[in-house]
Amino acid sequence: MSSALEQRALKVSIVMTLLVSSLGVTFGLLAGSRSILFDGVFSTIDAAMSTLALVVTRLIAREVSQRFQHGYWHLEPLVAALNGAILLLLCFYAFLNAVQGLMTGGHDLAFGLASVYAVVVATVCFSMTAYQRRLNHRVGSEFVRIDMHSWLMAALITSTLLAAFVFAWILQRTPYAHLTPYVDSLLLAILTVAFMPVPIGIVRRAMKEVFLMAPSAIDREVHAAMAPVMQREGLLEYSSHVAKSGRGHFIEIHIVTTPEFAVERGVVELDEIREAIATGLSIPAEHRWFTVSFTADKRWL
Repeated sequence: MSSALEQRALKVSIVMTLLVSSLGVTFGLLAGSRSILFDGVFSTIDAAMSTLALVVTRLIAREVSQRFQHGYWHLEPLVAALNGAILLLLCFYAFLNAVQGLMTGGHDLAFGLASVYAVVVATVCFSMTAYQRRLNHRVGSEFVRIDMHSWLMAALITSTLLAAFVFAWILQRTPYAHLTPYVDSLLLAILTVAFMPVPIGIVRRAMKEVFLMAPSAIDREVHAAMAPVMQREGLLEYSSHVAKSGRGHFIEIHIVTTPEFAVERGVVELDEIREAIATGLSIPAEHRWFTVSFTADKRWL
């Protein structure tokens, strides 16, 4: 059910993103606004990445295969890293264009058309943010979370554009009208700088998962779950290894037992210990690859 909701959220997002991107490109060209054009191109790339994310969510929903025996969870951080890297490059290129525009004296802009665009798109973006936040409370998807933040960022930026366009329209009727050609390039520079932390954050989080860096919160959770089990069962020591890849959590625990424990305990009792450890973990069973092994020889730790 959650997979179906996740895919539906991404499908709606793709359609609405394409609508916003077409508005951005059209109004950007008609109004002569580089900032609006950047917004449209940004949305186009975002739609392409959302489509790729939709494909990955369908793969993740499948059962494991002979070729991908750990499933398709590893594709999720790879797609997120690609998404963030492309958006970061776009921001950098747009920033250079903005600087060039400021150095060459800016250009005239049709503020009326630009304001109409900003009102329409801000309304769409705020509506999509609310829709995805409500849906992701039920789904808990990283893809939907990233997408929701993209819509929120777009909403805030478009609102800023609207305020700037209104200010520039008023400025045209003052002795400072000669400054209005710089407004669009200045806005584009500010937008790109404001945008950059978003793709940088996406890439940083994704690369942690690509490199299988141990999530500290999960590591602490495993140790907290092991402490009462070790004390209650009289076990000697253990080693644990955790990693996160997309929505998949890989947890391995190797426990050293006493010789008496190895002789006395049967498979049913070992499974009860596994269940006690699993109960202490907050990660849903469908999102974890959970292994607990027992040995009387420390070499196997």
